[in-house]
This record gives sequence, structure tokens and C-alpha cells, in this order.
Amino acid sequence: MKNSKAIIFDLGAVILNINYQNTIDAFIKLEVKNASTFYSKKVQTDLFNQIETGKITAEKFLTELQRETKNATIKQVTDAWNAMLLDLPEDRLELIKALKKEYRIYLLSNTNEIHIDAIKEQLGDKKWNGFSNLFDKMYLSHEVGMRKPNTEVFEHILVEQKLKAEEVFFIDDSPQHIEGAKKLGIKTHHLLDNKDITSLFPDIIL
Repeated sequence: MKNSKAIIFDLGAVILNINYQNTIDAFIKLEVKNASTFYSKKVQTDLFNQIETGKITAEKFLTELQRETKNATIKQVTDAWNAMLLDLPEDRLELIKALKKEYRIYLLSNTNEIHIDAIKEQLGDKKWNGFSNLFDKMYLSHEVGMRKPNTEVFEHILVEQKLKAEEVFFIDDSPQHIEGAKKLGIKTHHLLDNKDITSLFPDIIL
């Protein structure tokens, strides 16, 4: 963190609790073939890359996903896709609020409009606005048309925010995303499954 001016947070499994297995299990129930290889934290088909970079609409994505099931409804497919989304722990939000006093704070997430709409609905307008305002800017892959681990999305943030790579600290739970940031000289921390971001800043009193 020495000489850092900005912190970039991932969303899922870093701030928002998620469980990829919930969606895989839901796909299995809908009789998606080879569900665990069709979609996982590390591996996914191009369909998911397309929705996460805004190349296809939510409607097109859900229709294509529906075709992989055995007679599932669009509602069932949507619920299965959103099954991975869990809670947003308050102590993590308080941590980010405290860090804002010393650092510029950004969010960089490989996500999609279906998940964002589900999170907004879960939180409600007031809490969602409060969450959004924690960040100097949110970079959502489906809005910017780029996704991690491609270096172009990190370069985009550096240029737009007038930051040098060595001034940025990036936290993510996926090793491939960490490697993408490292290629540019960004300081990184790979958050392991059993760790919480609150433990990374022991000097911050919540």
C-alpha cells in the first residue's frame, strides 16, 4: 500500500458474497449438460463472455441459456443465474467508507445487467445509491465493453483516472485477474476464499 493513491476492488467474493456452486447446482436441476464445465469461476463458455462485455442483450443471453436446459422457463433460468448472489456485509462497506478518507476508490467487476439489476432489487434504491457512492467510479464490464483479465480494462482506468500503475492497489479473488493487473505493474492482492478484505487493513478501525 506504500505510495498508493487508489484502490480498485473487485465486487463478487471480495465485497459481495457469492457462491458459484449455487448457480452450477441450479443449472444441474434444470438439466444443463456438463453444468460444472459450462460455467464456473475459472472457466466459462463464450456466451458468458458476451453478456459480461455487453455484446448481447440480457434477453438474448437468457434465451440462449434456456436452450441449454430441458424445458426451463425464462424465470427459472434467471433465478438459476442469480442464485450465486448472496449478501453485502456491512463491515466491508464501512471499511471502504473509511478508506475513502485516504484513497481514491474504484470498483472493477466482470458482471452483467441481470446480476446488477438483481443486486439493485435486493438492496433497494437507497442502499444501492449508498453503495454506488462509495466509489469514485464503478467500472462494470458490460458497460465499458471490456473485462478482466485483459490489460485493456486496467489501462482504460489508469488513463481515465490519470493514475500510474504503481499508484494503484488492486484486490481480486481470481488469480487470472491478478495476473492481468500485474502485467502493467499494478500492485495486487489475491484474496483467498477463506479471507475477508477487512483483514487486509488491520490499522483501520471500524
